[in-house]
Amino acid sequence: MSARLVTVFGSDGFIGRYVVRALARSGFRIRAVTRKPHTAGFLRPLGAVGQIQIEKGDVKVSDSVRRLVAGSDAVVNLVGILHNSGSQTFRSIHEEAPHRIAQACAEHGVRSFVQISAIGASEESSSAYARSKARGEQLAWEALPSTVAVRPSLVFGSEDGFFNRFAGLAQISPALPLIGGGKNLVQPVYVGDLASAVDRILNQDASGPRIFEIGGPTIYSFKEVMELVLEYSERERLLVPIPYNIAKALGAVLGVLPNPQLTMDQVELLKADNVVRSDGSVGTLNDLNILPRSVEQIVPTYLYRFRKHGQYDDEPVAES
Repeated sequence: MSARLVTVFGSDGFIGRYVVRALARSGFRIRAVTRKPHTAGFLRPLGAVGQIQIEKGDVKVSDSVRRLVAGSDAVVNLVGILHNSGSQTFRSIHEEAPHRIAQACAEHGVRSFVQISAIGASEESSSAYARSKARGEQLAWEALPSTVAVRPSLVFGSEDGFFNRFAGLAQISPALPLIGGGKNLVQPVYVGDLASAVDRILNQDASGPRIFEIGGPTIYSFKEVMELVLEYSERERLLVPIPYNIAKALGAVLGVLPNPQLTMDQVELLKADNVVRSDGSVGTLNDLNILPRSVEQIVPTYLYRFRKHGQYDDEPVAES
């Protein structure tokens, strides 16, 4: 086991559990931070006895952040939201929290800070989500210039909220929506590959890239992704194009619900392609010597449960 201690904020989320496992396999000691430690016990078996320490913390509270960053050799921030809800706002979570963590890193002499952002992060975006991600990166760099921003495309894995959501919708709905006609492009990346990228970034020298864009091996249109959902869940459903203006009106209605399935801002986000830049201006999985796994390799291993006969329908080999 390494003497290096990595503090991981948002350790119990979908991406967090994979990052904790990847870091544990590399031998890091891990301070796994969550707002609800009593629900995060599943993290401990991901490492050796005593390797993973679960701590209560809140990225919105400066004293909590400083306490948890103290003594760390590296810090990873995975905390993010898809829509505003109460005190959990794009500003508080995507902007102020990375800034607060980067400041704490600077105060305690921690130079290695990985901030999980998103492809499409730009202060020029029409999406508040994308603008907040870009602002969070900038504030982190101002406080700690050595910060590395990791921008994944659509992230998939057995617990994801994308493929599972649409496969579940296909169980009860005669049609799936294609917002804007489903022409926008995505480059889905397997969550295990994203976790490996975080691990390798923490092991790179200080002269490495400050931005990594992380995508899988294949670029799909949103329509092609929906076709894969139907293929792997063995459902025949209509794919219905929905113009952006109608989708925004729908988002305005659904966006007021406690856990909205669609918001106006998400519609804005869907207007832009979500793919890795190919101009060499950012680091990629290739720079980290990671061969990405494809949607075709991984997604069928968990969407089979949405088939008519569930797990009794030609279950494929489980993902590793």
